[in-house]
Amino acid sequence: RWKLSVGERRALLGWPSESTYHNYRNGNVGTLSYDVLTRISLLIGMFKALHILYPDFADRWMKLPNSNPVFGGRPPIDWMTTDGGMDGLYRVRRLLDARRGGWN
Repeated sequence: RWKLSVGERRALLGWPSESTYHNYRNGNVGTLSYDVLTRISLLIGMFKALHILYPDFADRWMKLPNSNPVFGGRPPIDWMTTDGGMDGLYRVRRLLDARRGGWN
């Protein structure tokens, strides 16, 4: 629902190979690593928080320019897929959860 490219999706999952990514998409998942499970958990939490905080534009938030200093005016998805890596996923999750009164 975030309208992410295949590259953005793979980046969020920790850059699995293209064949592995397409196996995931086709339901052939197998056993996921702790890293991938953590990434998925963080993304599900972000999705939930966005729909609580911004129901009118939750699905567009990831691609909108953001004035928060963490993002430097860039969309969160750009920051998470290029500069932030796993730390970026944690930071965005914490930011959203703090805004809705969750994680501190």
